[in-house]
Amino acid sequence: MPEAPLFRDPVFDGATDPTVIRHRATGQWWMFYTQRRASVEEPGVAWVHGSRIGVAVSDTGDDWSYRGVLDGLDDRPGDSTHWAPEVIWDGTRYRMYLTMIDGIPQQWAGHARHIVEFQSDDLWGWTRVQTLDLSSDRVIDACVERGDDGMWRLWYKDEAAESTTWLADSADLTAWTVQGVALAGRPHEGPNVFSLGGWWWLIVDEWRGQAVYRSCDCLAWRRQGGPDDVILGAPGRRRDDATFGRHGDVVVDGDRAVLFYFTHPGWDGSELGSVDTRAARESAIQAAILRVVDGVLHCDRDDQTALRLGNSAADCYNDSNCPLTPGVVTS
Repeated sequence: MPEAPLFRDPVFDGATDPTVIRHRATGQWWMFYTQRRASVEEPGVAWVHGSRIGVAVSDTGDDWSYRGVLDGLDDRPGDSTHWAPEVIWDGTRYRMYLTMIDGIPQQWAGHARHIVEFQSDDLWGWTRVQTLDLSSDRVIDACVERGDDGMWRLWYKDEAAESTTWLADSADLTAWTVQGVALAGRPHEGPNVFSLGGWWWLIVDEWRGQAVYRSCDCLAWRRQGGPDDVILGAPGRRRDDATFGRHGDVVVDGDRAVLFYFTHPGWDGSELGSVDTRAARESAIQAAILRVVDGVLHCDRDDQTALRLGNSAADCYNDSNCPLTPGVVTS
């Protein structure tokens, strides 16, 4: 069974929004996360802002060691906000798509949020490249994947559009074209796209667990219903895992995948945005195994299987007989 909790930030105890990638030179797994300042006492929701990007490393994905925070991401260290990193390998270098906010706001609303691209050769030193021109100035939570057709696609949350998922695409990761809404309906955040078991999957955080959508082309999505309407909704039995799972990232490893997510062990989410105690603000990163059985994505957060990530990754798959047609999912 994966260690629980998998990781807690040793500085502010506010590790959230994990993304995990293998370092191609060393073979280690690197986790990037939002280092929320859960231990500080400041007005309003300032503790959610003023965050930097923390880094932890692991040989197998089971045991993580804190390495520090990323420096040099902006010209105003200590007076800006970094959220929800997305890190990919483009075939030549690493790229990071980071949500950035100017300053340390004390409230949720009223300030711009942008997705900014950085590049790196070693995952530690990053160079700022561009601020992406997307659908509004209230965009967060980037996810980038390359489709079967060779196009790169960026999914993100647009808070100015009722907190729905939007899509942009690019042939070269340089110029992005906004295509519009990819996932409408119930408000959500943290889109994550991956390929497993012959399908593309999209999971989003609905603040009650992760909703699951399936596709054959990364464009048309159908919601997985029935008893698996959301995954990570029911409480787990492991330490710090008894509340619903938030904002996930998936690493595909052969015929299975590992979902990294976070919880607020001391808060059940009943009053969104009202986290008045340190215990409620603290967070823990967890991991669970994903499997596809008969075209359905399953996640048992209490699965006893050891994590131990390997080297392989599932190939993207295109089912020419897929019954879905391109369009916007609304439910």
